[in-house]
Amino acid sequence: MFNIILLGVTSLLTDISSEMIYPILPIFLVNTLGASPAILGVIEGIAESLASLLKVFSGYFSDKFKRRKPFTIFGYASSTLGKFFLFIAYNWHAVLVGRIVDRFGKGVRTAPRDALIADSAAAGKRGAAFGLHRAMDTLGAVIGVAFAYYLVTVSPGDLRKVFLFSLIPAFFGVLFLFLVKEKAAAPAAAGKKIEFKWKALDKRLKLFLIFTFIFTLGNSSNAFLLLRAQKSGSSTAQVILLYLVYNLVYFGVIYPASKLSDKIGRKKLLSLGYLFYGLVYLGFALNQSNDMFWFLFGAYGLYIAFTEGVEKALIADMAPADLRATAIGLHATLVGIGLLPASLFAGLLWKFFGASAPFYFGGFMGILASICLFFILKGV
Repeated sequence: MFNIILLGVTSLLTDISSEMIYPILPIFLVNTLGASPAILGVIEGIAESLASLLKVFSGYFSDKFKRRKPFTIFGYASSTLGKFFLFIAYNWHAVLVGRIVDRFGKGVRTAPRDALIADSAAAGKRGAAFGLHRAMDTLGAVIGVAFAYYLVTVSPGDLRKVFLFSLIPAFFGVLFLFLVKEKAAAPAAAGKKIEFKWKALDKRLKLFLIFTFIFTLGNSSNAFLLLRAQKSGSSTAQVILLYLVYNLVYFGVIYPASKLSDKIGRKKLLSLGYLFYGLVYLGFALNQSNDMFWFLFGAYGLYIAFTEGVEKALIADMAPADLRATAIGLHATLVGIGLLPASLFAGLLWKFFGASAPFYFGGFMGILASICLFFILKGV
């Protein structure tokens, strides 16, 4: 539990930093630097996808060397460096570099960190462990968004000040990782050769990984949700508050939802989460009222809360113990690879067919995913 709390504190501080930046980044790109929604899709797609390619390799080498902590520290430190590039950016190319470095760090740290959580959790408590970690992570997001709102309202035209202040919690988040105590590998496991074979994985795990990749093709960057609200008439400060509502709902629901999955199974909550995703995206497509965005962002928080921690617990359950980090990394990699065409496609749909088009497509994919999940996961 000590490790889980320490990793949660690191994620809390890191998310304070990241979420100070995230809700204003689309506005900074489009309004300050003059980039188009299509460029936003390129940046988010490339950054997420290229970085996500690292997740499976990071997980594999973490399993191979039986070390989680060094990969985790290096990943969080790299993300801190990426935020510095955003602070000094004066064109969208520099923003792309910053996002790639930031996401590179996330790609390196994600699988080893999640394997640390799974290794540290008590038997039958993985859902609760991942839920607690995600709750602390999301509390950081709530605090970060609140800080961003304060800084934007105090200095409305100085978005770079937000980037600068975001570096402080990111730095302290890295320091906390040095207190994590990594469990030594068992003697038998330490000498075992790690070899990843797709055919050796549980059939349900393979189907779920394929399903995840297909669903991700309709799941573009959250930046489009923020841009949709801003282009519909919401001010920068209002967009930040909408993002705060999303994170508050996420924070309030993620731990009890993930813990509940330990008792009733993962499938029900995942299906409900994907259904919420589809309905919310249809809501973004149809919405004509700024007031409705408050409800939509809150409902989107339910989608994340019902899926993120539960997905990781599910993969940890179905993966072989000696390939746990590899499987978690493979899942994250497939999601990241799917984000490139998803975000590019969303940007093009927006450009050629209007702001509602990418959300109609995402809504259809979400509802389809909710239905299909019942046929993929049996007894989960």
